[in-house]
Amino acid sequence: MTGGTSDDRLSWSMFRRFLPYLWPEHEPAIRRRVVASLVLILIAKATTLLMPFAYKGAIDRMAPGLQPGAALTVALVVAYAAARFGGVFFDNVRNTIFERVGQDATQRLATHVFRHLHDLSLRFHLERRTGAVTKVIERGTKSIDVMLYFLLFNIGPTVIELGAVAIIFWVKFGFGMVAATFTMVAAYILFTRRVTDWRAKLRERMNDLDTGTVAKAVDSLLNYETVKYFNAEDREAARYEKAARAYADAAVKSENSLAWLNIGQSLITNLMMAGAMGFTVWGWSKGRFTPGDVVLVNTLLAQLFRPLDMLGMVYRTIRQGLIDMAAMFNLIDAKPEVVDLPNAQPLIVSEGRVKFDNVRFGYEPERPILKGVSFLVPGGKTLAIVGPSGAGKSTIARLLFRFYDVTGGSISIDGQDIGRVQQRTLRANIGIVPQDTVLFNDTIGYNIAYGREGADQAEIEAAARGAAIHGFISRLPDGYKAQVGERGLKLSGGEKQRVAIARTLLKDPPVLILDEATSALDSRTESEIQRTLRDVSERRTTIVIAHRLSTIVDADEIVVLNEGRVAERGTHASLLRQGGLYAEMWARQAAEQEMTEA
Repeated sequence: MTGGTSDDRLSWSMFRRFLPYLWPEHEPAIRRRVVASLVLILIAKATTLLMPFAYKGAIDRMAPGLQPGAALTVALVVAYAAARFGGVFFDNVRNTIFERVGQDATQRLATHVFRHLHDLSLRFHLERRTGAVTKVIERGTKSIDVMLYFLLFNIGPTVIELGAVAIIFWVKFGFGMVAATFTMVAAYILFTRRVTDWRAKLRERMNDLDTGTVAKAVDSLLNYETVKYFNAEDREAARYEKAARAYADAAVKSENSLAWLNIGQSLITNLMMAGAMGFTVWGWSKGRFTPGDVVLVNTLLAQLFRPLDMLGMVYRTIRQGLIDMAAMFNLIDAKPEVVDLPNAQPLIVSEGRVKFDNVRFGYEPERPILKGVSFLVPGGKTLAIVGPSGAGKSTIARLLFRFYDVTGGSISIDGQDIGRVQQRTLRANIGIVPQDTVLFNDTIGYNIAYGREGADQAEIEAAARGAAIHGFISRLPDGYKAQVGERGLKLSGGEKQRVAIARTLLKDPPVLILDEATSALDSRTESEIQRTLRDVSERRTTIVIAHRLSTIVDADEIVVLNEGRVAERGTHASLLRQGGLYAEMWARQAAEQEMTEA
């Protein structure tokens, strides 16, 4: 980022967006803490400004020709020490009071971003790397606490102290000292901004490379098994090393630039100190100032330089915070692709009748997937959808869950267009057993209970029995408290799929989607679960997306998709008699089965 007008607008835009987290509208307790912190800032600053005067008084009482006044001198020294302690005391009490403000702001912002990410559409999550998104959120939420602290407790007090020092210098030393002080501060700020803006570009590149490195690491570890399948450990290590080396090079450039910034800042402040001290000593030699005035100037400037020395770091931190917050607010500004209409009503399911009416859809406009698909599933009946890979079978499940909106036609449940009902109630009435089951890194019991919030242990075990996994869980040393590992990697494919079936049974929805629900199971377990699924399907509308045709021979109707259109439809027997695509697929799978058994 550069120091141009557009960047200034961006900075003020970011400030306006995060200030409500500092002054929340419905949190009076937080507001009181902010006010108390500001009052303590003023008290602490007044205390530290009194300190140089006590120091000056003690030095002047010790000057030759004056009455020693040891008791008064000691009192002034004690007052000086008390002022120093008071500054530290009030600063730390202020930090204690404000800590809740910063942590609360960070928590509310993080929760807001997390909730918004879940509101975003499936397309957003498919196009983003999870590691990169979490890194952006981590940086952005942490930056608000740091920025609030520096704005209130560094920049604010520094401005107050600069004003107080200017008044003191005007009264005691004249306009020239004030002009020199403001010139030094202006030069310091200008130099710091110019160099920090240059460093910000280096920092941005370093952050981009850091994000990319983390994203590559997460992606590689999530694909651990794939790496092993292809003996690609060295390839992945080399890929990660290349990204890490690029980050290291950028980090070196960024840190080296910090040295030049520190040298320039030190030169400006020490030139001012030398000039001010020289002027005061000259005035003392002319009888205009006392020895205590020399100490007063030295102490006031030393106190002013202390936060100014930090100003470079503060400015860098705030600029970096703005960069991090801009990236995070970009996530917040991402608009959900699928949103409820303003007058959306809750879905009310009576029969569970599902209708696709001339549905057209494509993930990209130039690549249509469904080209006018129509079918009707009467309430309580089972419809099977089959077809070659890429025909659009799984897309139907995503559209029914309204992960995407159709580009043409309509989908309705009991006559209610799902595009006009509340998404929350739509998904509450649909259950799915997906082909690729991903589990939370928690216990088996937690993953099954995820099907319905508040389910008790008896209900969880009943669902597990229905999915033919209770016996397996009971044999585990930890039973239902056994950990399943990252993405459920401690379980086999069949075990994961049975957990998915169990939590869907626990949800007990009126509409059920089985997307290759038994594809990862052995023949014996598949037979057991098929019986369970048939029993469950008798009481609800079921859509079965199948590759293995033997699993859907009892479906009330079978729809054969081909190239995004309904090519055939009917029962298993009628489709075999037609001798079309379904009969061809059946014959091919039967032949493959015979070869396998042979």
